[in-house]
Amino acid sequence: MQIDMSTITDMIVRGWENFLARPTGSLNLRFILQPTIASLLALRAGMKDAKEGRPAYLWSALTNSDHRWQLLHGGWKDMRTPFLVAATLDAIYQLFIHKFIYPLELLFTATLLALVPYFILRGPVNRIARRFISEGTGAADKGAGR
Repeated sequence: MQIDMSTITDMIVRGWENFLARPTGSLNLRFILQPTIASLLALRAGMKDAKEGRPAYLWSALTNSDHRWQLLHGGWKDMRTPFLVAATLDAIYQLFIHKFIYPLELLFTATLLALVPYFILRGPVNRIARRFISEGTGAADKGAGR
């Protein structure tokens, strides 16, 4: 089975148009809730990383080939439920609006709503929290030495 380039281009264009129409249609509240939940999970994970002295998550996952699988597995463990909820809600939306499920659109939407905010925010939260943790630790040590 051979798919020509115009078919792929049509699929991408239709997918992008459908994605842009989602925030104004049915189930539009998920465009606020799902990134918010992913951001809160990233906040929690980034603070935990900072307390345990781990490096920034995404940078570590990309550069540390020895522990990459372990890092990605830990991230997936945090994000699998929000991702599956995002995918399920998008499947319901597609069935309701299009009467058909487009799997690539579903994966694209669930990834943008659930995974991208998590992966973008976890590292910066870690870096910011590390500054406050080290400042707080330093102040406690100075006060104890008096």
